[in-house]
Amino acid sequence: MASGIYVRASAACARYAGSAVPYGAAGTKGALISYATRFSTSASGSLRALVLADVEPGTARLTSASLSAVTAARQAIGADGTVAVLACVPAKAGSELKNVPKNLSKCFVAEHALFSHAIPEHRAPLVVQLQETHKFSHVFSPASTFGKALMPRVAALLDVSQVSDIVKVESASCFVRPIYAGNALATVEASDAVKVCTVRATAFEPATASDDLSGVQVENTSHLLESFLGNAAALSTFESEDKVQSARPELGSAKVVVSGGRGFKNGENFKMLEGLADKLGAAVGATRAAVDAGYCSNDMQVGQTGKIIAPELYIGVGLSGAIQHLAGMKDSKYIVAINKDPEAPIFQVADYGLVGDLFEVLPELESKL
Repeated sequence: MASGIYVRASAACARYAGSAVPYGAAGTKGALISYATRFSTSASGSLRALVLADVEPGTARLTSASLSAVTAARQAIGADGTVAVLACVPAKAGSELKNVPKNLSKCFVAEHALFSHAIPEHRAPLVVQLQETHKFSHVFSPASTFGKALMPRVAALLDVSQVSDIVKVESASCFVRPIYAGNALATVEASDAVKVCTVRATAFEPATASDDLSGVQVENTSHLLESFLGNAAALSTFESEDKVQSARPELGSAKVVVSGGRGFKNGENFKMLEGLADKLGAAVGATRAAVDAGYCSNDMQVGQTGKIIAPELYIGVGLSGAIQHLAGMKDSKYIVAINKDPEAPIFQVADYGLVGDLFEVLPELESKL
């Protein structure tokens, strides 16, 4: 075969630029997928989705990104399908579930001390057990840092291909995802019996949620952990975690974000952003170049290899607007750029731009607020 690309017959496929191409690299050698072959989701035709929820660290509160994944799941399976959520929480925290979506068919809860830390090997086997028991047609997760670590393991255990970072649902088996750092969109048709997808949270409205669980059927699945958690814990153990404590909004969900780049020249100067952020009630972000230079911690990175955000207002200061950075913030409602280079790419996507030296502009801007 001239292309040298081999996929399993049940691999997912991507259609791009009017032609069909293989999607996913899993599987053994064989012929390219035949579009005449289609795999039904279930014998009965009913669709069932399981959403693997992220919970806020050390709590049993579901994140906003998890609610967005529920919205994507509901769009995929339709009004006649059922959506369930799996929440893995610290020991004895199951009764404290908060921010749970309404209209769920079921909420699975797994409690264990190991779930105080986000280690994907401790959770992937549980997902597989639930899928084998309940025959879910779809498994969704937010495309968060943890979701990106967990879902490839789930897909591998289920022997299916994963569809990553979806931004639109076309049908139960057809999804849209960004490619080339967000400069193009690929329509992906997943033909595996179980669709495993990560969801870009900023592309979907969060599902309506409540702290009242009276209308939700909650099932404790902690007893299933005994069959695998001992071995999983021996293979992967928690060592340490570095956290940056901040009273500012969380970067991924903040309505206002102020970001900086290499234009600040050093970490001490980068702290100039903090005063502006505090006056605006904003989160602070950074480019990969600023993170690599040691100006700030890597949890502040916005971009293709960092966090994908879409705040109401994004202010980029001293950053050029590299394509990898734009991929992480170009969906912001309003973009303001401050840069001394009038040819900086950031101005091409900015709604408002100010050409000037950040060391002069930033103090004056802060003084006016």
